[in-house]
Amino acid sequence: MARRKKKKFPKVDPEYLEHQRAALKRVYRKSVLFNAQELAAINEYCRRFGISSRSALIRKAVMLHVLGGLDKSHPTLF
Repeated sequence: MARRKKKKFPKVDPEYLEHQRAALKRVYRKSVLFNAQELAAINEYCRRFGISSRSALIRKAVMLHVLGGLDKSHPTLF
């Protein structure tokens, strides 16, 4: 049986990778308060869909909403 050749990827500069990691590091904290019904809904959603990180879920939902709103209201030339 013939072996597959391994694909060779170009090497990435480690300094560049470190810079990218530093740029994506989360250092700013925001707090959100939920009422009992909202928290129950979040917990149920996480239980139902097997989500272990509620903070990641909330972060993704917020950013999808924010970026979607920015996308819809971008300035136009004409």
